[in-house]
Amino acid sequence: GTASVCNTLTNTLITKSEVECLIKLYDTLVAKASRQFAGAGFDRTVFRDTLYSYFGMTDDMVLDRVFIIFDKDNTGRITVEEWVEGLAPLLRGTLEEKMKYCFAIYDLNGDGYISKKEMFEMLKHSLLIQPGDEEPDEVVKDLVDIALKKMDYDRDGKLSFTDFEKAVRDESLLLEAFGPCLPDLKSTMSFEQKIFREIPKK
Repeated sequence: GTASVCNTLTNTLITKSEVECLIKLYDTLVAKASRQFAGAGFDRTVFRDTLYSYFGMTDDMVLDRVFIIFDKDNTGRITVEEWVEGLAPLLRGTLEEKMKYCFAIYDLNGDGYISKKEMFEMLKHSLLIQPGDEEPDEVVKDLVDIALKKMDYDRDGKLSFTDFEKAVRDESLLLEAFGPCLPDLKSTMSFEQKIFREIPKK
């Protein structure tokens, strides 16, 4: 229930009443999505539609990764706890929390490194390559090389979290170097105004 969700989130910046608002939104979305699964949480489709409609997130590959990160128990459905815990770093996360979240999204096989192959996969999906472009794969390969030159501090040909963190602290734009996985500020603010507006100001 609300209490247990609140307890797990005491270390983040979301207040108890905001958690309640997120739970209310969750219940509404689940009810709208399907009557028969109301208890089980919502599936990938509802999740993607929600992230699209509230945060304008459209990148299919990124949305799939975000779903996997939220779905901690790997059931293919997002429970209310997973929903609130997943949204917390997106809405209010510190830079550290956002770095961990982005890194996890880009680390496709979960081995603790972002490899050249993973960078290539992510960039290939997130770049808008025009059909007429010469050798789109070459463009992506060049970008991967540039990224490695800039971010691979220990020069082992892949990015550890330490590499990633150092690079982002030097240049904050690199946080989403391999695909847009955070909602932009405008979307986040309008989400908060819409969803948290019922909270009486302290």
